Amino acid sequence: MSHLARTAAVVAADSKALAKPAARIRARSTKAMIDRYKWYEVVALYAGMAVFLFFVLAPFIEGFLVSLKPLSQLFSTPYNFIPQNGSFDAYFQMWRSVPMLGMHIFNSFFISSVVTLIVVVIVVPAAYAFARFQFAGSGLMLGGFLAVNMFSGAVLLIPLFRLMRQLGLLNTYWAMIVPGAAFLIPSSIWLLRTYMTRIPRELDEAAWVDGASRLYTLRRVILPLAMPGIVVVAIMTFIGAYAQQFIFALTFNSRTEFMPLPVGLFAFFGKQEVQWNELMAASFVGILPVMIVIVFLQRYLVAGLTAGAVKQ
Repeated sequence: MSHLARTAAVVAADSKALAKPAARIRARSTKAMIDRYKWYEVVALYAGMAVFLFFVLAPFIEGFLVSLKPLSQLFSTPYNFIPQNGSFDAYFQMWRSVPMLGMHIFNSFFISSVVTLIVVVIVVPAAYAFARFQFAGSGLMLGGFLAVNMFSGAVLLIPLFRLMRQLGLLNTYWAMIVPGAAFLIPSSIWLLRTYMTRIPRELDEAAWVDGASRLYTLRRVILPLAMPGIVVVAIMTFIGAYAQQFIFALTFNSRTEFMPLPVGLFAFFGKQEVQWNELMAASFVGILPVMIVIVFLQRYLVAGLTAGAVKQ
């Protein structure tokens, strides 16, 4: 055998030896991650997830079961976790106990929707500016946004009350919409700015080469790509506005027809006793608008939260 033939045979043998580990690596990379664990590791993984979900969902499950129990069973000894002769009577009785409950739910949904619209309209151009422009004081302003989020709404109630009174907004929807939007805008700018920084600047430059203006680039190039992030901001804002209405409504509003759900739930606290089963039923009915919004927009929520997690 010539020297050239022996060299070719050695190279072929080395190639085969290197190809086997590479083939095993490719086969392993295409295998599902869960299938790479041993059976006892899978059992331990699912057991840990089950324990975690139990502690997360236990309060909601208990609250739902309380809404099915008669009031006499709630303080019985020993306490029964599973209701005996449970029924949905509380879900019908709550409308009679608090006749304006439907109006309270509508008010919460309306206030949260308006706050979300205002926040999105303001935050989108602001986040684009902070993501694309380097101007004097931008870092200081972003730090100021974080500082604003450190203050609780209760700390600013007195100056906010005086401001709402000077503007003539007391006892209106705007008395809850304006401060609600003001407290949610800073965190929304941070969230959407982080998302927009992941969009390549080359797309802006390509649009400018074609003669597009900044506004046209934002509207036709950036917004479609940033839509998952905008939806995340909208959902977070809606949930935040739905949850923070109590303190603003109690301070800036004294008219029942403008009260949101968190204040309306206090009607179930009587002088002698609390209608806990009806309170739980009203709470579950009250969070339905939020759950419906999340269910319909969950695919955008997942896409927005996971964007940038894997480098392309």
